[in-house]
Amino acid sequence: MKIKHSVIGLTVGCAISLSVNAEVLFWSTQAKPAQETQAMREQVLSSSATKVSYQANDGGPWLTRLQAELKAGSGEIGVLGALHGDFAAMNPDDLVDLDSLGLGAASATFNDLAKLGTSSAQYIPWMQASYVMAANKKALKYLPAGADVDSLTYDQLIAWAGNVQKETGSAKFGFPAGPKGLKHRFFQGYLYPSYTDGVVRTFASDKAVKAWEKFRELWAVTNPASTNYSFLQEQLLSEEVWIAFDHTSRLANAFNERPNDFVAFPAPAGPEGRGFMPVIAGIAIPRTAPNMNDAKNVVKHMLDPKTQLATLRATNFFPVVDVDLPADLPPAVQAAGGAIAKMSGSPDANPGLLPAGLGSKGGDFNRIFVDSFERIVLANQDIRAVLNDQKPKLQAIMNETGAPCWAPDAPSNGACPVE
Repeated sequence: MKIKHSVIGLTVGCAISLSVNAEVLFWSTQAKPAQETQAMREQVLSSSATKVSYQANDGGPWLTRLQAELKAGSGEIGVLGALHGDFAAMNPDDLVDLDSLGLGAASATFNDLAKLGTSSAQYIPWMQASYVMAANKKALKYLPAGADVDSLTYDQLIAWAGNVQKETGSAKFGFPAGPKGLKHRFFQGYLYPSYTDGVVRTFASDKAVKAWEKFRELWAVTNPASTNYSFLQEQLLSEEVWIAFDHTSRLANAFNERPNDFVAFPAPAGPEGRGFMPVIAGIAIPRTAPNMNDAKNVVKHMLDPKTQLATLRATNFFPVVDVDLPADLPPAVQAAGGAIAKMSGSPDANPGLLPAGLGSKGGDFNRIFVDSFERIVLANQDIRAVLNDQKPKLQAIMNETGAPCWAPDAPSNGACPVE
């Protein structure tokens, strides 16, 4: 505490400048459940040299307060925590350039996304989640010659599933095509980025036709009961399925109940790279932060490897930095964490981000992909005809919401076009 005295006549005025331990307000859309919020405070931020007040909110209130402070030109928020899509919707000028911190994710792709179209880091990747592949170890001996399970191509996956079918007499690749399955995320984040390097712009492209042709090949060696599958952990445990794709949370029971029987590995790659859908949360500093040095210290703390592991335990979101996962984590976390790290860090990584800016039209957007799957794959309709029919429906959604393009589509001014 610095105390300056100035004497004017008989009056003593005390101007007190406090470099005191004012708390940094960490304003976040993440770790909202009460248990996670408490864990963030007690397990993640309690070890910070800078005192932090962690407050988690839904996206609406989070944005309302942030916008009010930015408009006023001053405020109390020191650090922001949010998904990539939240930051992508902001004006980069409202965020502090963080290049000088020398921090970043192990994934160069994530670090590029964090620049938000500028030449420097506007946020720092903080934590991630995703979908992965899983297999019963019995299937590994049927891998095609020369294939590495950690760097498969779609052709190798199809050949592998075909080998298993041939040797066992039944199709044992499982896909979450059931009513509650997350099949739309596979098309949006995996197949389309891998084959078209886009999602919206490239929806009805010639490359998209090739993508659907390739998925038909995969479906030919897929267990036909997949139209009833929603949580592939069930079919892995029953051994109805030996190879599967699903969200990490929907595979967890298989790894936790029989950790020695299964392996997790990255999604396959296509001509345009290894498409995958990361849920990327980032950490940023608004230009109105009251104490920039303290805010930067909090950002540094959150990227420390020990803090990254504490965050994993608190939120089940995985680290973005290189760090060995401790042996006392649940087997599902160990397995998924390794696969996600390999996937996001692969040289051909091509993230297909979660749809952003769609608001209440998110379900309609997903329905476009589900309907296309049902017509092209299940009903065997002509691919080009289906895509041409769906194209104006997709464009109408984009126009109504005004949602700009998200990666891997090239940026757009205004609504993302279906080209």
